[in-house]
Amino acid sequence: MLQVIHLIDRLTTWVGRSFAWLILLMAFGMGYEVLSRYLFNAPTAWAYDMSYILYGTLFMVGGAYTLSRNAHVRGDFLYRLWKPRTQAIVELILYFIFFFPGILALIIAGGKYASRSWQYMETSVFSPAGVPIFHFKTMLVVGAVLLFIQGIAQVCRCIVCIRSGEWPADVRDVTELEDQLLESGGQDFTDNPETHPSTAGGNER
Repeated sequence: MLQVIHLIDRLTTWVGRSFAWLILLMAFGMGYEVLSRYLFNAPTAWAYDMSYILYGTLFMVGGAYTLSRNAHVRGDFLYRLWKPRTQAIVELILYFIFFFPGILALIIAGGKYASRSWQYMETSVFSPAGVPIFHFKTMLVVGAVLLFIQGIAQVCRCIVCIRSGEWPADVRDVTELEDQLLESGGQDFTDNPETHPSTAGGNER
């Protein structure tokens, strides 16, 4: 079961890191639009469409990567107080009651939505350039399928935790500053108080 978790995590990691490069494309495109509009008084006809297509694609396809890192927003003021086995039992139940039905509905509805768009090669009605968007709507299905696959890995994590009483190790390639501070337990400040913002620079008062 751990092999299944690691295989799916590697897949979503590769997809998430690959699509993360869209941020650079979006930044360059919007930078070009700003220069063209305000320096040369020649706004582009495609910058708006490019921005929401790239950002929307990143948002939808990156959902599985975010789920694999346990980084989605959650209200865990009670959850964090529970034992790991209790957490896993509750998560397992909720995945089957809410997550998988919702994702399956998204795949089915999104598939019909994208299929109609492909049939007449839909273009944006908001764009004077007539930017095609049928491929963009396909990303809705791609993102949902990736979320469904990652959901399988999360269910496997729950089962492993129920059996062992401990959560299997997550993939940690990026860590929030808040999590780093919680893990360090203030050791950096204890070991070297001069590095703390309140004491840095000496006592000037």
